[in-house]
Amino acid sequence: MSEDVTRLLMLIDDEPAQSRLITALAAREGWRTMVVSDAETAIATLGTREGMQLSAIILDQWVPGDEASTLIAELKERRPALPILMLTTSASPLLAVEAMRAGATDYLIKPVAPDRLMQALSSATKLEAPKDELQPLTEKMPAKLDFDAMIGTAPAFRAALAKAAKTARGHGHVLIEGESGTGKEMLLRAMHAASPRSKSALRLINIGSVPANSIESVLFGHEPGAFPGAFDRQIGALQHCDGGTLVLDEIDRLSPELRERLAEMLETNIVRPVGATHGFRVDIRLLTASNIPLADAVATGAFEERLLKAISASKVELPPLRERPGDISALTRHFLSRIGDQPGLTHLSIADSALALLGAYDWPGNVRQLQAVLFRAAVFCEGQSLSAEAFPQLSEMLGEQDDALNPQQEGVGVMLYTEDGNLRALDEIEADVIRLAIGHYRGRMTEVARRLGIGRSTLYRKLGDLGIGDAA
Repeated sequence: MSEDVTRLLMLIDDEPAQSRLITALAAREGWRTMVVSDAETAIATLGTREGMQLSAIILDQWVPGDEASTLIAELKERRPALPILMLTTSASPLLAVEAMRAGATDYLIKPVAPDRLMQALSSATKLEAPKDELQPLTEKMPAKLDFDAMIGTAPAFRAALAKAAKTARGHGHVLIEGESGTGKEMLLRAMHAASPRSKSALRLINIGSVPANSIESVLFGHEPGAFPGAFDRQIGALQHCDGGTLVLDEIDRLSPELRERLAEMLETNIVRPVGATHGFRVDIRLLTASNIPLADAVATGAFEERLLKAISASKVELPPLRERPGDISALTRHFLSRIGDQPGLTHLSIADSALALLGAYDWPGNVRQLQAVLFRAAVFCEGQSLSAEAFPQLSEMLGEQDDALNPQQEGVGVMLYTEDGNLRALDEIEADVIRLAIGHYRGRMTEVARRLGIGRSTLYRKLGDLGIGDAA
């Protein structure tokens, strides 16, 4: 249990099996769950003595009676500070938009992994919770699975992509290291799509999302009777991917025993299911990812050198977003373009003031967090452009000091390359430079012209020729 005080969760759900599962999962982390089966009972419960002690609500989308978004809105009206998580089988961004506009804190897609559910509850109920628009969203937009979809021109990032692209064409095992949210899973999928095994079997497993007592069977399989409850034979992912590729995310979260088993399997190419007296020879390519540097973990005894050697014939390191601030502008425009394609949303531009604000933040959640912030801002935007005012909590966190518009950060507004790696047109680059100058010097056009080394008349002519307004 992570806290001394038992927290109370209300689950609005009419499925007994799912209710029992969520109740059991929540209990592991010190939550007590009350289950109600319909909207009317949920609203009535808010006014009871027990209802006043609630710390969070989980709402299944398929509640009988009122539509889910209508119920969310009514719950938020009665208890504005109470976090509400929506649980659904649909990955539709439109449902996420509707739920968020109604007041939902997060959006979880069934079947939700135990760790993911508890992380969402923890994030929503921290005493010092993150600012609203900085909370992660579990809902994801579908992404292209190729290297062209990886946006950025920072030297370390381009070097990582170049190495990954070259490595993808080989057959050796690969390790991707980088902080959470840097795009490791996307890169691994792109590598598989570009590999000689792209047409063969693929499985992607996030170690942290699989219950610890199940991961051995998931990887190695098991025979009937291998342990209580093992009634049927299960083919493990390692055997299933014979001739293909297995992707293991968060490999550092494997138990020491399984790390030893996996190292032995990679050395011998023999997979032995739990409870089996024989093994199976397999030909498999393993692509792995870790949020922490495994060499450091080996040095402290937290990871086996034997396994690290086996999985890292090639190693690629993805830099965090704070080390590539010049990519924020291109990433922002890329995400806004994709967000605008989603049902219920529109294409938005973004003002220089907002770009400077985004560039001043250090993004501990990296690219994934930036996408979530833009998605949330787009959901609530009533105009055609996102200004700095679209990110009020971010402005508050950074303060009102001029650091948010520090010239060192302004490079985030000028990109030299298009998404396909080619140089942008000169007039586009010139327009971005002028926009940034106008934003930095607060619209003082005489100062803008002086700093750019041109006359005021020339500046105004360029404004007309380039069609420059106050939004990028």
